[in-house]
Amino acid sequence: MHVVHDRDGATETLAATVDVAESFLARARGLMFRASVPSDYALVFEFDERKRRDVHMVFVPFDIDVLWLVDDEVQATETLSAWTGLGAAAADRLVELPAGAASDVAVGDTVRVTRRDA
Repeated sequence: MHVVHDRDGATETLAATVDVAESFLARARGLMFRASVPSDYALVFEFDERKRRDVHMVFVPFDIDVLWLVDDEVQATETLSAWTGLGAAAADRLVELPAGAASDVAVGDTVRVTRRDA
């Protein structure tokens, strides 16, 4: 899988190493207790409906970028601080990336999760 950013006719890969938090436990754990993540990494949370989604940084010792998406359109983007960061917005998909990876992503842009061969 890849996480791809589309804007103004240009496409950029934000992450080529992608995990999907599918189980309740994986969603609850998120990035907690990891020392770091690779620079091309993303953790994706898929949901069945658009709803307010909270992200906390308890036990996450590094900053991250978070994208809140609805139907692949960016609704909000925020860099959260290690240990103390909090963020929330409506989304049907969340994408967590290393801090700085989403610096060129803006509200209204398209961010897609694709298969490697797509």
